[in-house]
Amino acid sequence: MLTYPKIDPVIFHIGPLQVRWYGLMYIVSFLTSLFLCRYQLKERGLIEKYQTLENLMFYSFVGLVIGARLGFCFFYYPDYFLNNPWEIPAIWKGGMSFHGGAIGAILCGYVYLKIKKEPFLFWADLVVVTAPLGLFFGRIGNFINGEIFGKPSNLPWAMVFPEGGPIPRHPVQLYEALFTGLLLFLTLWVLRHKPWKTGSKLALFLILYGMLRFLFEFLREPGQSFALFLGWMTMGQILSLLMLLTGFTLIFYLRRN
Repeated sequence: MLTYPKIDPVIFHIGPLQVRWYGLMYIVSFLTSLFLCRYQLKERGLIEKYQTLENLMFYSFVGLVIGARLGFCFFYYPDYFLNNPWEIPAIWKGGMSFHGGAIGAILCGYVYLKIKKEPFLFWADLVVVTAPLGLFFGRIGNFINGEIFGKPSNLPWAMVFPEGGPIPRHPVQLYEALFTGLLLFLTLWVLRHKPWKTGSKLALFLILYGMLRFLFEFLREPGQSFALFLGWMTMGQILSLLMLLTGFTLIFYLRRN
């Protein structure tokens, strides 16, 4: 069993304002993605598109934060937040949904690109290659917060989490950081030059992340996965299946067109 490194989730205080590791991970994710997307544009000789990229990333980031919070509230706890709507903006209390964030980022990005008459699938392929790094940093933030821990385990790397009782558990946050974060990023980054149809990399991300997330949900503590469907399927798995379906539908669409 490994010892869980108790890290204060608050980096420092500025008066009543708390600067937290989890929030910092969002900023690091945004800046890393922006840098790598600029690098891809430079590779393609499209440096004149830098301004479009920066605007796209800004609006998508806003959509991501709003969508992640609304997704958490209404995918997982609709009754509570409908009865306590003033709690919805309280992101400092925790509670963000990847699937909600992805929907928010895609919608805001799509609207911006539609207004600018830019090809959505081209930009989606460019940005989605870097998206797994955001997942990596996000899961590290979850680990620091001691949240989204796994089921009990007797494996040598199991840990006792502060909120998980005295039982060693799977550090699922680290599993996801490695597989849906670093390894998925490396896979997409290596494939970024493949002359596939525009939109194929977006479809590949949706399929690979959907499969990985579906599998890792089996290791999460059920109490943290919220309501179960059919007695075993979590909301995270339902949303991941929808991602899979979207990815395969996009591939079918690209093949037909």
